[in-house]
Amino acid sequence: MNHKTLSSGARLCATLILGGASLAAQSAGNPLSVHVLDLQSGQPSPGVTVDLERQSAAGWEKLGSAITDGQGRVREFFPASARWERGDYRVVFRTGMFYAQQKQTTFFPEIPVIFRVEDTQQHYHIPLLLSPFGYSTYRGN
Repeated sequence: MNHKTLSSGARLCATLILGGASLAAQSAGNPLSVHVLDLQSGQPSPGVTVDLERQSAAGWEKLGSAITDGQGRVREFFPASARWERGDYRVVFRTGMFYAQQKQTTFFPEIPVIFRVEDTQQHYHIPLLLSPFGYSTYRGN
């Protein structure tokens, strides 16, 4: 390897690092993301509709809806027009619709995940590990 090749490689590495940092900084402003993974295949689950709701005195108030991308993610889920505040929120994964599109049956037509926001300065990530007859979720990062 000559000096010119090493210098090119170093520049490429720096570009990738800075690009990754830039992507992280872009999504750092949004406090909520979700990720759906298929436990059967070990692959992401693109095309899952996900609704976001906030608990209010009148009940659950819908804040927005999104569809998981090719990596099974909704990277910036909290709507810019809403105020991120302490309280109880619910993410509803519309798994019945997802499996119907795949012509596959499922026991869970939807999976509601209720979580509490205590610190509005933190990012909240809700992963869902999914199969037609079971699921698991946790607070990710």
